[in-house]
Amino acid sequence: MSQATELGRLAEAAGVRFVLALFVDLRGKPCAKLVPVEAIDALATEGVGFAGYAVGAIGQQPSDPDLMAVPDPASFTPVPFLKPGLAIVHCDPHVEGKPWKYAPRVILKAMLARAAEAGFQPWVGAEVEYFLVERDGRGGLKPADALDVAAQPCYDARGVTRMYEHLTAVSTAMNELGWGNYANDHEDGNGQFEQNFAYAEALTTADRVITLRYLLTMLAEQRGMTATFMPKPFADRTGTGLHLHMSLTAGEERVFPASGDDRGLGLSPIAYGFVAGVLEHACALQALLAPTVNSYKRTGAVSTASGASWSPKFATYGGNDRTHYVRVPDDQRVELRGGDGSANPYLAIAGALGAGLDGIARALDPGRPGAGEAKGDPLPRTLLDAVAAFEADDLLTGVLDAAGGGVASYFAQLKRDEFFAWHSAVSAWEIDQYLTAF
Repeated sequence: MSQATELGRLAEAAGVRFVLALFVDLRGKPCAKLVPVEAIDALATEGVGFAGYAVGAIGQQPSDPDLMAVPDPASFTPVPFLKPGLAIVHCDPHVEGKPWKYAPRVILKAMLARAAEAGFQPWVGAEVEYFLVERDGRGGLKPADALDVAAQPCYDARGVTRMYEHLTAVSTAMNELGWGNYANDHEDGNGQFEQNFAYAEALTTADRVITLRYLLTMLAEQRGMTATFMPKPFADRTGTGLHLHMSLTAGEERVFPASGDDRGLGLSPIAYGFVAGVLEHACALQALLAPTVNSYKRTGAVSTASGASWSPKFATYGGNDRTHYVRVPDDQRVELRGGDGSANPYLAIAGALGAGLDGIARALDPGRPGAGEAKGDPLPRTLLDAVAAFEADDLLTGVLDAAGGGVASYFAQLKRDEFFAWHSAVSAWEIDQYLTAF
């Protein structure tokens, strides 16, 4: 069956009339064209064209040839709960017939190919936190729920109930799509929520993070609210994370669990090598996991209204302990806690995977778990520090250059420019820039 026939068959079976052919730039901005089903065969075989420079941060100039978004039928996602007859399909941007090296999805696929060469298949779960907000009379932000004012609002049943219509709409959508939503909760900040879904293959999870951000944004707007993934929208409240739960299989076998682990976590040497690689590259990795100026207002927070920032400041690891950069909740996975809501999931997963595979290949050892701050490198204090660490790390720059050279230097300059554009306390202008950026 041809790709065109497959995409057309999927659209016909779902009663789809229009398809959003979607991809993201290096910042994670969702870009799309709305394609009628009558043109779906042309979409599948030729892609749909974009002026790449107009897209944003994707490595093109106005004089460059069209960027063609070529759909991946495996990502086809009907979203009739947003608009009847609408679907999304994630695309790999191409230029002149070749995958575009600056495209985040292309970069992750290149890293997945490297993982396959090493004999591994990565699996990822993602915790997508976000705030539901609205503007106050002065143009600032406030929780969309005016009664959400408790000093410690986390898991408050009343806060969840007041947002019942929104939360259940999102949960129903995820389950209709087969994602396996299993919990929906009020997080630690006033107006902050998280809705969890089952882990999957790395590329699938990255696509779902992008799709979920889009769904959350649209469903919130239907109820007069704004959903934001801004890392630190409120100076006195907990920020927004994007925590990644990662594991590997080799064939059908899980390679992280092991019996007889004298460190008490039930992990194999492969798993400890993965953890050690992440810790060794943590400072550089933060440029991908926490890629905005606002990110470092979250990681630099010393206190919040609830009493904790939930954001690690040192590259340490431990068991079921949320103060560490790498948490090991059980013997099946490790959790990377350095990421925030501005992270591009394709780049974040690619970077973490590259770091972990490096640790495995070099048989690195992370030492004893829970050694504390004195044993871990301090994480970057600003975006500029993170970019400097990234540029000095050949492994991480190689991750961004996995689909072709020059991407790492382009990304680093992009982030330096953002740093020098603004780096003061959270301001109204900064809120305007980040509120709906991702």
